Amino acid sequence: MSIDTSILREIFNDTPFTREESILIAGKFEKIKLKKGDTLLHADEVVYNQYYVSDGCLRTYFMDNSGKEHTLQFAIKDWWISDYTAFFTATKAVMTIECIQEATVYKVSRTSMESLYEGTPSLETFFRKKMEKAFSAFQKRILFSLSLTARERYTSFISTYPNIEQSVKNYHIASYLGITTESLSRIRKEITQ
Repeated sequence: MSIDTSILREIFNDTPFTREESILIAGKFEKIKLKKGDTLLHADEVVYNQYYVSDGCLRTYFMDNSGKEHTLQFAIKDWWISDYTAFFTATKAVMTIECIQEATVYKVSRTSMESLYEGTPSLETFFRKKMEKAFSAFQKRILFSLSLTARERYTSFISTYPNIEQSVKNYHIASYLGITTESLSRIRKEITQ
């Protein structure tokens, strides 16, 4: 089922498309409404799709062998989300994507994207630039995790995700930062004093 072409301006940040391109692109996306608590992707599922977040908040997490959750990413308005390692290799996900605030997402498959790239060079350029930014952000996150204090990581988190604390549980934030909820509370207390 195709989507309304008017949403393409939001998804692709006003990238210019011809009318024919817009119709073709819209035909490859599917709108999905999610409720808080819905799971968009389960670990061990083969990953065929990536998702644009129009509104709401989702998180990607990994569960280790002891059952502990490790939050890798939050996705808010204008972010893309998937288990990208599995998406690019058409293999099973190691991560789960959970809706933590009611959301609207737009799904597109890797197969659809590949066919769109062939006929729409501006779309391929858009995604290349998005992937460059995403790769840079993940590399920065790894470096921050290795070199910054917990307080500095929290400050960086708040800068990256302003106003997200109202939507996200404390243990999700702590998991993202690699700290305990008690440490998170202590850091917040120190900052407010």
